[in-house]
Amino acid sequence: MIVSMTGFGRGKREDENVRITVEMKSVNHRFCEISIRMPRQWMMFEDKIKRVITEHIARGRVEVFVTIEGEQLVERTLHVDWQLVDAYYRMLTDVRSRFHFTDDISLRDMVHMLSDAVEMTEQPLQNDALLSLLLEATKEAVEQLKYMREQEGKALLADMLTQLETIEKSVHRIEQLAPTVVASYRERIHKRVHEFVQGIVDEQRLLTEVALFAEKVDIHEELKRIYSHIEQFRRIVSEGGAVGRKLDFLVQELNREMNTIGSKANDGHIASEVVNMKSALEKIKEQVQNVE
Repeated sequence: MIVSMTGFGRGKREDENVRITVEMKSVNHRFCEISIRMPRQWMMFEDKIKRVITEHIARGRVEVFVTIEGEQLVERTLHVDWQLVDAYYRMLTDVRSRFHFTDDISLRDMVHMLSDAVEMTEQPLQNDALLSLLLEATKEAVEQLKYMREQEGKALLADMLTQLETIEKSVHRIEQLAPTVVASYRERIHKRVHEFVQGIVDEQRLLTEVALFAEKVDIHEELKRIYSHIEQFRRIVSEGGAVGRKLDFLVQELNREMNTIGSKANDGHIASEVVNMKSALEKIKEQVQNVE
C-alpha cells in the first residue's frame, strides 16, 4: 500500500489532574520534518515526541500542536538577586540622605523597584504519569494521521493506475502505427521521385533513402523502455512503503522517452498519442508529489 503525505490526527489523554491534547497535520515534503508547538516548560520532551512520530512517518512535514491543561503541572521558583536588592536599598538611602527626605524607606518602595531583581522560573514536575499521558496522546494522534494518509494513498493509487492504463493503451496504438510511418514515407518519396524524373527511378537509391529514414524514426527502443517503466511502476506501488522518490524518478524517465518519441515520429497520429500520454503522465506526476 502506498501512503499519502497529507493527513490529520488528534489524540487525547487525561486524569484527575491534567488533560492533554495532541493534534498533528502533515503536508508534502522531500524529507521527514517535524515541528512541535507546546508549552515552553515541556519542550524537554520534544525528542521523545519525535521518536513516537518517526516510528510511523517516513516523509512529509508534520506540524504538532500540544495543549496541556490542569493543576500542578509546573513547579514555580523565585530567584532573588540579593546583590541588586542591596544596591537598590543603598541607592534609596543615598537619595533620602542627599535630599533630606524625612520619610522612612518602606517595603512598598522596594517592591516598586524589584522587578529586575526577582525572577520566577517554571519547571514541569518530574511526573512519569504525565509524560506517559503525553506520549500516549501523541501515539493516538499519529496513528490517526497514518490511517488518513493510508486512505488517501488508496485514492492516489487508483488514480495513478488509471492514468498508467491510458499511457499503456497509447503505447499499444503507437506500436501499431510505427510500421506504417516508413511505408507511407516510401510511397510519398517514390511518387515524388517518379514525377521528377518522369518514370525513371533508381530503386537502390530509393531503398537507401527509405532505410535512412526508417533508422531516423525508429522508436522501438523507446517503446520498449516505456513498457519496462510501466511494469516497474506497478511493481513498486504493489510493494508499498515509502516509494515516492522511486516513482518520481520513473515519471522523469517516462517523460524523457515520450519526448524522444515525439521528436522522432514523423506522423500526426503518433504525435496525437504522445500528447495523450503526456497529459496522463502529468496527472501521475501531480499525484506522485504527494506520495510518501
